[in-house]
Amino acid sequence: MIAKLAGIIDSIGDGTVVVDVGGVGYLVFCASRTLARLPRPGGSATLLIETHVREDHIHLYGFADDAERAWFRLLTTVQGVGAKIGLAILSALGPDDLVRAIAAQDKASVARANGVGAKLAGRIVSELKDKVPGFDVSAGPGIAAGAPTASAPSLRAASSLSSRTRCRDSTSRLVRALRQAHRTV
Repeated sequence: MIAKLAGIIDSIGDGTVVVDVGGVGYLVFCASRTLARLPRPGGSATLLIETHVREDHIHLYGFADDAERAWFRLLTTVQGVGAKIGLAILSALGPDDLVRAIAAQDKASVARANGVGAKLAGRIVSELKDKVPGFDVSAGPGIAAGAPTASAPSLRAASSLSSRTRCRDSTSRLVRALRQAHRTV
């Protein structure tokens, strides 16, 4: 599996970038927010990669940081959200915006993404409100939504979730972040 690419930007297209790594060009699908952060062709860049291997293709999805990749992994656990819709959501909303939208159960914000209707947006905010350990998703709009909670119960819940969920990598990272926040409190 490819987890990271560091190389020269060869070209940037609509939703894609070609990264030249040692003379091999890798086509990477990215959210528009990620593409906007990349240098012009000829510049050096590093992308975190999520590799999807299917019977008929291998696709690489690129992200500017761990938070974006973790959200992609979490979004694609929701029924009806594939890689294309996950990138569309990350194009419309950054990680902090997603936390706030889920905390406020703001279906309209999520529905701004291309290909996301009201029904799917409702499913996303409903299913993810319980799958986002480490963030106070019950907080209202004026209450530091997205601020890490570092209580012992939240650590136990996050650990329990990471041992039971299909997306162990992203929840494991969130558990580590919670533990770090707990140590600094």
